[in-house]
Amino acid sequence: MTVSTSSLNRTTVTLQQLAESSNKYSLQQILTAMIAASAQPPLAQTLSTQTRRNQQESIAAIPFHQFCLDSRQLKTNDVFVLLKSQALHSQKSRDYLIQAANSAAFILSEIDPIALLTTADMNTSSLADDSQSVAQQQLIALPCPVLYVPNIRDFLGDLIQARLQYQQPVALPAVVAVTGTNGKTTISQLVAQLAQLMGMSSAVMGTAGNGKLGALVQASHTTGDALAVQQFLYQMGQENADLLALEASSHGLDQQRLQGMPVSVAIYTNLSRDHLDYHADMAEYAAAKAKLFDKTHFPELTHAIINLDDEHAQIMLDMAHASALNVWTYSLNPTKNATFVAATINPSLQGVEIAVRYNVRNNTGDVHLDSTDSNHDQTNTITVVSPLLGRFNVANLLAAIAATVALGSDIDHDIKRIAAVAPQLQGAVGRMQRVPSNEGCFIVDYAHTPDALQQVLASLKTHCDGQLWAVFGCGGDRDTGKRPLMAQAGLAGADQIILTADNPRTEDPNMILQDMQAGMSAEQYQRTHIEPARQKAIEYAVQQAAAADIVVIAGKGHETYQEINNVRYDFDDSVVLQNALQQAGRA
Repeated sequence: MTVSTSSLNRTTVTLQQLAESSNKYSLQQILTAMIAASAQPPLAQTLSTQTRRNQQESIAAIPFHQFCLDSRQLKTNDVFVLLKSQALHSQKSRDYLIQAANSAAFILSEIDPIALLTTADMNTSSLADDSQSVAQQQLIALPCPVLYVPNIRDFLGDLIQARLQYQQPVALPAVVAVTGTNGKTTISQLVAQLAQLMGMSSAVMGTAGNGKLGALVQASHTTGDALAVQQFLYQMGQENADLLALEASSHGLDQQRLQGMPVSVAIYTNLSRDHLDYHADMAEYAAAKAKLFDKTHFPELTHAIINLDDEHAQIMLDMAHASALNVWTYSLNPTKNATFVAATINPSLQGVEIAVRYNVRNNTGDVHLDSTDSNHDQTNTITVVSPLLGRFNVANLLAAIAATVALGSDIDHDIKRIAAVAPQLQGAVGRMQRVPSNEGCFIVDYAHTPDALQQVLASLKTHCDGQLWAVFGCGGDRDTGKRPLMAQAGLAGADQIILTADNPRTEDPNMILQDMQAGMSAEQYQRTHIEPARQKAIEYAVQQAAAADIVVIAGKGHETYQEINNVRYDFDDSVVLQNALQQAGRA
């Protein structure tokens, strides 16, 4: 995802030069604020006034090459940005600081360096005067200056992008960002496809890969760190992309990894239990998502596209209205007063035909979850045919249509063009992906939350003449409370379930499977098969499924690996399924 360092000009620049050369990023104000912030730390105040003044005056004039967030990748005369670890390993952060000081031009630290050099547990209230004195001496003795900037995340993305633009100015693509528990990958891909089919050069960034459409490179994180994100945006500008559709994870939003991204359209899909190993509760999870609709974080925002059917939508609506955005909503409920509504849905295993009712012009007021409107005289309706499977993909398509319209200038004309190209859309890899077979129906899907699994199974159940099978597991080293909920979601939606390993990581797969079985009834056990080895579980499903059955392999979708004890082994559900079908004579 990052731009190759060989492609970057290693000429030097100073912070002051960046500030003087860029109007867009208001870097003069940023530089002033950064230096002011560095003068107010609770412990760095113990530095002499002269020492602080010297640091503040000199650091803006020190030549450097690039910004770096990983001490292992630091090159001579780069600026090292030391950010807080979520695990708060102060000893590791101290080691990074000392190691980086030997090579860096200077260091910008989110962590108070006096506290870091004084104590391993960051308990600043217990610092002794002599310990502080030693830490001061250590800090002054470091080979490069260290500036304490506790709010560095507020403008780090702007700093990085300004450095890239100083080197070689490029026009950056417009950005559409999608957040929510489920649907981010599919919607970002659909927005990019629709825009490209309508003449724009499009790129995507997210779980399924990063790059121009048709040339994606697998990513390690849904939302990369601030440096990787800005480098990728710049790279897409170099490649003349007009649009970048990206997934905004709750981690990325909470940690401000998208700061400085020129997001103009923000989309909210839904919220269900996920990532509670990171967020304290669902309220904190929702608050992280709502940051995407806060114009103080994303000043170029113009439109918010929000799923009116989700129970947490009002939180996003309130934030979007507070930011004075153009708020458009979408819904699968024909009685709701949403901007884009699926008035009728005719699904099949070949796709879906939707009557889309839209009323963009008359939906500028406040929207509430219980809003209904039986008078649709001022609305327009258009038929859209999509090859995507599943009722939830109708919602995804509505969101993508709304975002694409928001990027344009002629609503009615753009919607007609969208309807004309919609049959050419392709689902994201590993999202309701049908693997060819000469009998039976076999689907690979990324559903890894109870809500997502429930939606996938509900969508397919209406098409199933035989039994519906679900093969899935739960990831290790993650939210353990989700495990029995996943099993119950599978049992509620499928006739037969096969519990197996997902990415066990450092946990024993059998213990994960044991957690999933908590609370099962005797009847549920009769519909459950346990097979820890994922390949064997998939092969078992292929062998047992009848010609009229539907089998869903869920949880890993596009992933091409299985992570066991910190090692990623080659494993692609679609490939394993294809092989199993061939061996069974069903391909």
